[in-house]
Amino acid sequence: MRLFLFLAIVFSVSLSSAQSKKLLVLGDSLTEGYGVAKDQAFPAVLEKKIHEGGKKEWTVINAGVSGSTTASGISRMKWAFKNKPDLMILALGANDGLRGLKVEESEKNLGQAIEYAQEQKVPIVLAGLFMPPNYGKEYTEKFKKMYVSLSKKYKVTLIPFVLDKVAGDPKLNLADGIHPNEAGHKIVAETVYQEIKGLL
Repeated sequence: MRLFLFLAIVFSVSLSSAQSKKLLVLGDSLTEGYGVAKDQAFPAVLEKKIHEGGKKEWTVINAGVSGSTTASGISRMKWAFKNKPDLMILALGANDGLRGLKVEESEKNLGQAIEYAQEQKVPIVLAGLFMPPNYGKEYTEKFKKMYVSLSKKYKVTLIPFVLDKVAGDPKLNLADGIHPNEAGHKIVAETVYQEIKGLL
């Protein structure tokens, strides 16, 4: 009887392990949750939404590092992929834009990151970002189109604007006007969830 119970437990644990899935969110301070508690950042809130949607086998890994640019994408992915993710959200580019870096370079870096994920057979979702209008119409348009162009070229799912309904609203952002507060992160999580739930 004890042997039977032991085998049943081992089988249950193995089955649970085999069924577990990981969603990796690779990003910058937005992903990390600058200015809010880790469990209030959108990746943690997203995990709760996924579980509430009946997909309790998923774990969301927050791989956000403040200040990161697209240039760090490949090296960070190689490290993060040790977790063997089943799905990945690539949310980089904001710091490139805020520093006025060349869109062509950012696009090349993001393209290489997408290619790496596809080589590893990991489905990828690209999180789009916009730049504030004070960066000039030409730059902001090029930056916006970069994500659309990449999603079409590599045939990946695009979240058009990850900060939709949050950007520019003082009630949903910290005092710096850039990073979402807890209420803002909840909206970001909902935006992301609606775009990826069909992939889970």
